[in-house]
Amino acid sequence: MTDPAIVLIGPMGAGKSSIGKKLARALGTTFTDSDGLIVRDHGPIEQIFTEHGEARFRALEREAVDQALSRGGVVALGGGAVLDPDTQRRLGAHRVVLLTVSEQTVASRLAGTRRPLLQGEDPVRRWREVSESRRQLYESLAAARFDTSTGRIQDIVDAIAAWAQEGTP
Repeated sequence: MTDPAIVLIGPMGAGKSSIGKKLARALGTTFTDSDGLIVRDHGPIEQIFTEHGEARFRALEREAVDQALSRGGVVALGGGAVLDPDTQRRLGAHRVVLLTVSEQTVASRLAGTRRPLLQGEDPVRRWREVSESRRQLYESLAAARFDTSTGRIQDIVDAIAAWAQEGTP
């Protein structure tokens, strides 16, 4: 097995992909986005949800997470990837970072979203419901937590990199 990955988890809109790319660069390692693997191999996530349903998407997501974790480096997981019990077990072998974001900040990040779980009249209310339903799980899986609501993205990346370089699994 490769070295343990640094795995970014958290709610939709927390910045897992954008921070993950910069973090991998800062640490001189690879970056893999589980949602990116799904899109590359199976097409747009919205289309998978529409044509095949959430259960099929979650099965594809589990495969993508396994692939991403086996690569090591920095891995960003989709917000709901942690719902899978096998994924939860696999995360025990990795360094898991929870990225959080305030509702006020995420409102601007989700403007015009096409995310399947946020469709409807009030995407921010739906985000709140989904995020709150997963909060305890996120917290139980994470070894560290960083808020992405304010401040420069580079400062957040630097703080996570410093944590990662401490070497504590």
